Amino acid sequence: MGSRETLASIVETAALLEAHRQGEMTRALAAWAAILAVPTAIAGIYGMNFDFMPELRWHYGYFAVLAVIAAICGALFLRFRRIGWL
Repeated sequence: MGSRETLASIVETAALLEAHRQGEMTRALAAWAAILAVPTAIAGIYGMNFDFMPELRWHYGYFAVLAVIAAICGALFLRFRRIGWL
């Protein structure tokens, strides 16, 4: 009876370790998806070809939008790194 309980305990521990590993992978994938969603959303808005976007008439508008995208993605990356998701 003792060896059966030990074996059941080992199997349960292995299952818990695998669930923990999958949870870590899921968090990392969710963090990367959130980071990649920012440029996708901004590019989607600019892809609608609105006529009245102030950045379109400004000479440095393209670079400003790229800087905003980079800043948001960088901030998300640092935040996810700090909380241990990446």
